[in-house]
Amino acid sequence: MTKPLSPAAQAVMDAVMGQDGEPYPLVIAAALRAAADQVVPEEPLYGGDQRWMWERDARQACRKKLLAIAAELGGE
Repeated sequence: MTKPLSPAAQAVMDAVMGQDGEPYPLVIAAALRAAADQVVPEEPLYGGDQRWMWERDARQACRKKLLAIAAELGGE
């Protein structure tokens, strides 16, 4: 990786190091994508009242942050 990582992506890399002390960014990225799918699945943009929409938007913002870190680590 040539360009510096965001603080969020660097924190993930620092937390997950291989046995040989080397991080494996593609594996970490895949794990983050899987976690995002399991913990914060995509939701439809319709249905529900205003509170439901606000809560949905908050969850989806969290999902986007996780997927952005995965994309950065995956070199996308």
